[in-house]
Amino acid sequence: MAPASKADRKAALDVASWMFNVVTSVGIIIVNKALMATYGFSFATTLTGMHFAMTTLMTVVLRWLGYIQPSHLPLPELLKFVLFANFSIVGMNVSLMWNSVGFYQIAKLSMIPVSCLLEVVLDKIRYSRDTKLSIGVVLLGVAVCTVTDVSVNTKGFVAAFIAVWSTSLQQYYVHFLQRKYSLGSFNLLGHTAPAQAGTLLVLGPFLDYWLTSKRVDMYDYSAVSVFFIILSCTIAVGTNLSQFICIGRFTAVSFQVLGHMKTILVLVMGFFFFGKEGLNLQVVLGMILAVMGMIWYGNASSKPGGKERRSYSISSDKAQKHGTESSELDEKV
Repeated sequence: MAPASKADRKAALDVASWMFNVVTSVGIIIVNKALMATYGFSFATTLTGMHFAMTTLMTVVLRWLGYIQPSHLPLPELLKFVLFANFSIVGMNVSLMWNSVGFYQIAKLSMIPVSCLLEVVLDKIRYSRDTKLSIGVVLLGVAVCTVTDVSVNTKGFVAAFIAVWSTSLQQYYVHFLQRKYSLGSFNLLGHTAPAQAGTLLVLGPFLDYWLTSKRVDMYDYSAVSVFFIILSCTIAVGTNLSQFICIGRFTAVSFQVLGHMKTILVLVMGFFFFGKEGLNLQVVLGMILAVMGMIWYGNASSKPGGKERRSYSISSDKAQKHGTESSELDEKV
């Protein structure tokens, strides 16, 4: 009975982690859309710096309350993570500006095969035939319902290439650092959020001015826009934390595959809140195909041999023991 109850508890925590990530991710997209489209706050990189500043404040409070225990992350590892993460943020913003929406979506979809490649090369992961096919179905479904016009230019391709690889490396590194240094999600955020907040708040205004020809200090701040900025930062704390929890509990590939459920939900909510003009048979079929692929992936990857390591790059009982202890706070969330 004990093993069964432990498995049920893990399954419940897995579902709760995904729901936490989905709710916060969809919520922040809707809030940011209102903030940028309705109130003209188009400073995406600076806003992301504010998000990490709020996340840093959260980790400071939790450390002061005793919920985050002292931990160690070597400076070279921290610098590599911040480099990947910041290139990801800047690359995605520039890619969206320089590319068509269709090519931007294709670039986002390509993160799944890139993440798979990283796991195969660096973690010696082996995928079964069903797991590979299910990933293909997810990619096809999301492509059908999101990819429209596709045009690309040289600088847009370079921006998308940097965005895809840096994002995939950043998500892989979250899982890698948590395993290697036995860090829980709160601990890892406590190390990375201050560094990201500092760099993005310094570089963000200059980058946003380059992208939009507008200065963040010249923006006409109103009570409503400030409220939406604060709301966006508050939700971002949950988004950042849930991303670390999900990647820590699963892998970067699983996070990418099931993460496309957020794309489907954003489309559905967009139809409900912003009109149904874009709702057609192609979009509906794409959504159905993507959801079927996600269900297939979950079933195929959980079967014996569906997704397994050929050899463990990190395998010590001590690390596993500490990793279990450090994840207790994540499970409470």
